[in-house]
Amino acid sequence: MKEDQIIFKPIGTILSPHTDQNQTPIQPVYAQGIEGRIVVNAEFIDGLKDLQAFSHIYIFYHFNQSVKTKLLLKPFLEDKIHGVFATRAPHRPNKLGMSLVRLVRIEENIIYVKDLDVLDKTPLIDIKPYVKRFDSRDNVSSGWQDDVREEDAKKRGSGNFKL
Repeated sequence: MKEDQIIFKPIGTILSPHTDQNQTPIQPVYAQGIEGRIVVNAEFIDGLKDLQAFSHIYIFYHFNQSVKTKLLLKPFLEDKIHGVFATRAPHRPNKLGMSLVRLVRIEENIIYVKDLDVLDKTPLIDIKPYVKRFDSRDNVSSGWQDDVREEDAKKRGSGNFKL
């Protein structure tokens, strides 16, 4: 392996009702109540110990259906061009996605979640618990997204908006 390479091995698979990119909600806040499962590979089951006590988890995954990289793009919320690092678009150099989902329950190696905005059969890279003490912030700025009207964000984020 070259020194500048990073290789991730999926630790599981995300299963969801979303099979069409154009119909998938964009961001968990627009996927309220949508249920899914995360099947963690058996070799990692011990890593799930104590996770069930958390109400929410971050899931990190590979945008395996994104075939292009765009450094400048129009994100789903706006018709203006922004740098990819100022968005959460899938057309990233490293195709890494993240979502904050509600943890419903864990049964052996299966994590049941809600508010899932991820395509079916997406490779899971990692899981981290949401910790209010560490992750919640006051007085934040969301850059250009602060100018997007909530009604427009809901319409475009629902998964019924064509990019």
